[in-house]
Amino acid sequence: MHHPAANPLRIESLRVESRLLCGNRQGDPFERELLVVLPPGYHATDRRYPVVFLLAGFAGFGATLLARACFEEAIDQRLARLYAHGCPPAIVVLPDCCTRLGGAQYVDSPTLGPYASHLLDELLPLVDSRYRTIAGPTGHAIAGKSSGGFGALHLALLRPGVFGAVACHSGDLGFDLCYPRDFPACADAVRRAGGVSAFLHHFFSRRRRSAEEFAAVSILAMAAAYSPDATRAEGLALPFDPVTCEIDAPTFARWLAFDPVRRVAAEAPALRALAALWVDCGDRDEYHLHFGARRFARACREFAVPLHYEEFDDGHRGTSWRYDHSLPFLLRTLAESSS
Repeated sequence: MHHPAANPLRIESLRVESRLLCGNRQGDPFERELLVVLPPGYHATDRRYPVVFLLAGFAGFGATLLARACFEEAIDQRLARLYAHGCPPAIVVLPDCCTRLGGAQYVDSPTLGPYASHLLDELLPLVDSRYRTIAGPTGHAIAGKSSGGFGALHLALLRPGVFGAVACHSGDLGFDLCYPRDFPACADAVRRAGGVSAFLHHFFSRRRRSAEEFAAVSILAMAAAYSPDATRAEGLALPFDPVTCEIDAPTFARWLAFDPVRRVAAEAPALRALAALWVDCGDRDEYHLHFGARRFARACREFAVPLHYEEFDDGHRGTSWRYDHSLPFLLRTLAESSS
């Protein structure tokens, strides 16, 4: 059982009013909580620290990473232990990019909101101005798992030169395998309900939701992120026919354009510029993400992108322990690159 550390890390909670999220189509709050985990002794010196943005997975947000559990460390407990064992200290930032549909994949979407721009153009400058950070890519890292892992890669590729170190744990890679597994559940749910709007009304009106319903809403969230469509009432285009579940090739092509596996060739220079790139996955991931991770690693080798790749004997869940490996790797590499 994990108890709070004897010398717990200080956590500051900031209320951020986002100009970019104001008036978003989903009606999600534009005022968000930004949690900042400060390293030991932060207020005792004038030292500057690297900053790590840690992105939550689908249906999660910053505070989720601080949840206490009997057999699992919260991120501040984990960081305190890592620092005590020699990991270079950092300012760790936990943003809230959750939406009514469960997430935004950290992309800019007219249907969900400009969450990539919110993080890059509002939150990152705010942290750099308010805290003693090491500015620029030698002091900026980003990491996450699942959708957060995808988000870390996406933001690093979207804005080269902002982050110097990236870690993707079981991230959404290989879209042609990881998402279609849930297309039938979504097609059935949408058709039974009488359309996307009717399904969402049913989903939000219930307190108890099935695994199939959760799978369906996650696909709708992905569609809102990857294939927004302002001409439709729901603001999204499905990548399949809801009656036959046949793939709609033009719409799914819009999804595939976001797949980091397919972006390596065109964006290899941005990846090669990183001081540290960590990708891992379980070798029996329930969403088949290990196949996408292997493809990503192969593409990195083909285009001479330095990559630390790991495969572990586990699945998609209960993987926070991997931060024990990736965070020291990222922070030590940044320290070496800036010295």
